[in-house]
Amino acid sequence: MALKHYFLLFLISISATACGVYSFTGAKVNPNTKTFQVNYFQNNSTLIEPGLDLDFTNALTDLLLNQTNLSLVKSNGDLVYEGEITEYRISPTTATADNTAAQNRLTISVNVRFYNKQDEESEFEKRFSFFYDYAGTSQLIGTQKVTAIDEIFERLTQDIFNASLAQW
Repeated sequence: MALKHYFLLFLISISATACGVYSFTGAKVNPNTKTFQVNYFQNNSTLIEPGLDLDFTNALTDLLLNQTNLSLVKSNGDLVYEGEITEYRISPTTATADNTAAQNRLTISVNVRFYNKQDEESEFEKRFSFFYDYAGTSQLIGTQKVTAIDEIFERLTQDIFNASLAQW
């Protein structure tokens, strides 16, 4: 009976290694890739939100630390992320009968340049954008602003991760 268990365990381990390394995040990282760096994303948008640049840079860094086993370095990373925030805009999306905004939209866009020392074909420069809608009767301040920015950053950083490492 014990021999059957060992044989079954042996088959499972061979099957698992034959399929390659599996990642629950969907990341396809070259085994030779050990480090990454995220350069400061400067805010070049027309409307400047103080601290947005540092918050975005940290959000992207945190996502990569949490979803990969790569080490963060300040220079000479195997993977390099850099770019700038190109848009921070609040605009009305729908209007009421008395010409006031029924709903507003915060849109944040970033331009990202991704470099991969192990696979130059996967390198890109792309624009990523996402938005958050909120009631036209409220102002984008306090916890609502924090929630909006956090939600947008979560989507932007995941889209960047998917484009660079998951290649979806």
